[in-house]
Amino acid sequence: MLKSHFHEGLTEAGCDEAGRGCLAGSVYAAAVILPQDYQNAALNDSKQLTAHQRYQLREVILRDAVAWAVGVVTPEEIDQINILNASFLAMHRALDQLSTRPEAIIVDGNRFKPYQHLPYATIVKGDGKYLSIAAASILAKTFRDDYMDQLATQYPQYDWQRNKGYPTRRHREAIRQYGVTPYHRKSYRLLGDTQLMLPFDEE
Repeated sequence: MLKSHFHEGLTEAGCDEAGRGCLAGSVYAAAVILPQDYQNAALNDSKQLTAHQRYQLREVILRDAVAWAVGVVTPEEIDQINILNASFLAMHRALDQLSTRPEAIIVDGNRFKPYQHLPYATIVKGDGKYLSIAAASILAKTFRDDYMDQLATQYPQYDWQRNKGYPTRRHREAIRQYGVTPYHRKSYRLLGDTQLMLPFDEE
């Protein structure tokens, strides 16, 4: 059973991101505040759930959360500030949008950039330990998947509907054949080697 809170007695927001290891697309992060002593046995790290379970749980989270929000950082911004800083920025943007101000923050992982002087804790594999981080992981993953599915209709060659921008063999073969789109992260080693990338031909 996942724990409800890390900071006892404080209004706590859990944060997680999705899309950090992708070659294409924005990075998404979510912040979720759940009710005190909230319990839901179905909530878990999004990677441990099927897509169907994630989307079912998203509706439960949106209904039950005290507050929730999603922050987005674009591929262009990722290229400018690097993916680690982009992940922090996406979390900050999510926190900025919360309708209830948190008094503390818990974050999946081992690094975080302080937010508005609020106390925070980084928790390795926190999405499998705390309900609010698990909820944030589900929102970040499902909203990002929706976004990649939309992009896939514009650029079907890259198989984004299935790989969501991650570096699969088919994705890299498409980059090699068609070049890069405006949504690829140009600062990444897109082919896993030093081969020069050509821009995607829109014509």
